[in-house]
Amino acid sequence: MCSHWVVLVFCCLGQLCADQSLKPQIAAPQLATNNPTLTTVTLEKPFCMFDSSLSANKSYVIYLYAMKELASAISSRVTDNNSKPLDSTFQQTNGGQLGPYKAALFNVPNCASPPKLAHVGDVNKVSDVLKQYLFRVGDDVTCLYDPNFLAVCNPPLAPDTTYRFKYVLVDTTEGLMKDQTLWSDPIKTRRVKLPLKIDTWPDHRSGGMIVITSILSVLVFLLLAGLLASVFSAIMGSEDSSAEKRNMSQTIQRSEPRPQLNSE
Repeated sequence: MCSHWVVLVFCCLGQLCADQSLKPQIAAPQLATNNPTLTTVTLEKPFCMFDSSLSANKSYVIYLYAMKELASAISSRVTDNNSKPLDSTFQQTNGGQLGPYKAALFNVPNCASPPKLAHVGDVNKVSDVLKQYLFRVGDDVTCLYDPNFLAVCNPPLAPDTTYRFKYVLVDTTEGLMKDQTLWSDPIKTRRVKLPLKIDTWPDHRSGGMIVITSILSVLVFLLLAGLLASVFSAIMGSEDSSAEKRNMSQTIQRSEPRPQLNSE
């Protein structure tokens, strides 16, 4: 099991380092199952993408921008005319409909010293290691409704909607964009399945058939319960009738006068 995970993560790192297209990639299915979901998309963090743009005497962070695909026709810029990154929020852009919004902020992944692969085989450390490689867009379900939330809000995405994502390298000393990736390929969240289209194993019944089967099962149960109640009532009635007849017979026998014997 340990060696299997090590190979998977190693291959993932190799893909990230070898990829020269400089755009966010959806996480490999071996590392993030059920991806995308209805409201989230898990991306690979930008390992080794910005190494050539980093200076030793400066501090940097990564901004992640998200937008709906249709918004690209309106505006896909993530900086102003002075190369300062936009602070557009989810609410201001109508969830990415009007343009990109800042969905996340995190430190630049350390390509020179990644997490130890030996820790991947440890069940207690797998989650932490994967969090260093991956980022889940749409993972915060409370930030929109929390008046005290001051960080960058990463609210759930819309189901059955196509999004694009971009990483931006920001120089924190000057507050300016140092480098950026291309917009990702279109990534579509899953759609909600209607009950009539639910595919169940193994008979592949529709949602309507499941409802009908459930109703029929309840009716059969009620019918059997009624039948059993009737049989039980009939048995009890028969026993009561037999007991009543015995009581009547005993009463008659006690009430009949005994013939007197004639004395000689």
